[in-house]
Amino acid sequence: MEKSLWRRHILPFSVLLGLLAAAALAGDYVLHRFNLVWVGRYLGIPGTLLIVLSLVYSLRKRKVISRGNPKYLLTLHEFASWLGSLMVLIHAGVHFNAILPWLATIAMGVNVVSGMVGKLLLDRSRRHLQEQREHFQLRGVSRPEVEQALFWDAVTIDAMSRWRKVHIPIFIVFAVLSLGHIISIFLFWGWI
Repeated sequence: MEKSLWRRHILPFSVLLGLLAAAALAGDYVLHRFNLVWVGRYLGIPGTLLIVLSLVYSLRKRKVISRGNPKYLLTLHEFASWLGSLMVLIHAGVHFNAILPWLATIAMGVNVVSGMVGKLLLDRSRRHLQEQREHFQLRGVSRPEVEQALFWDAVTIDAMSRWRKVHIPIFIVFAVLSLGHIISIFLFWGWI
């Protein structure tokens, strides 16, 4: 029996996203359990620094910088942004006292999801669709029948291929909201 696009690609994506949420909840729980809530307040700083570090890949990809292996920098981008997002989510916890942190966290969440769509789903899904086409062709199925059998998978992939149009603008919104949050913290804590 052939695995569907859902079971082969979308379900693992959903599990990885669920692990991020579970790790954030577990981290917040541990901090509360051991009366270390104050640690969570400061996890936003290294989390933000990791997210900023992850931008080196984007700078290299757009030729703003010329150093670094793109494959290594992509791995760094994925790891640093995932871990940084986890730290920021633990930092956020359920302790929002203002709208700006809520908006920044939501924008970060949408940005993480859109990045994971690009990484985990799109390339794998395209390969899966091509494998399915080849499989049907080897069995002698006519081209119109192949296209009909794979119609919904192709529609799904077409929708997912538009992820960069969401990922970059949402990152910009996240960056602006985060910067506003950071500046407000500096002002309210009297750091500037």
